[in-house]
Amino acid sequence: MRPIEDLTARARIRDAAMAEFAERGIRSATIRGIAGRAGVSPALVQHHFGTKDGLRAACDTRAVEYFGAGLEVAPDSPGFFDAVGVSIRPVTRYLARSLVDGSAAAESVFVRLVELTETHLADTPGLTDRRTRAVVWVGMRMGALVLHEQIGRLLATETTDPAQAGTQMARATLDIISPGLLPDGVFDGLRRALDADAPVSVSREQGNQQ
Repeated sequence: MRPIEDLTARARIRDAAMAEFAERGIRSATIRGIAGRAGVSPALVQHHFGTKDGLRAACDTRAVEYFGAGLEVAPDSPGFFDAVGVSIRPVTRYLARSLVDGSAAAESVFVRLVELTETHLADTPGLTDRRTRAVVWVGMRMGALVLHEQIGRLLATETTDPAQAGTQMARATLDIISPGLLPDGVFDGLRRALDADAPVSVSREQGNQQ
């Protein structure tokens, strides 16, 4: 088993890589730049991850695990809309860039979100099948993630920060969708929670030493 400080260094490098990939893109990011952001030597980055491809694989795994662990939110919870597409900034910004650049993580998260969303939707007569609605729903949310900078400028908020934009975007989502999309009582429950200024963001520890 690795010492705790070794695991901490590995997590710090991985998180620095997520930030560097998100800011510069996969192709433009460098081992040296990631090492500088993490406050370590390039040699230590290579010791832990080997190559930039190894770092990207670790970042992809982190994104999939984070969303997979954090998206088990009941549809009658105020965190339902926030969870599907909104998370802590380092992960969402990495995922947004991955959706543009192409990434195994982006594909895995998209599929997982569709599967999860489908289980929460109601079988409502007159609407399209649940699978189709889930795919379109998640596609819209992921599109908003990719366009977070443009949306943020127009809304004057940081859309990848749930503390700033969670309630605002969740309320707008409820204004747009049909109440029949969700099981009976869920839509009204979410509306009451928002009207009462209940927290919409899913609260989780941001510590990520693994």
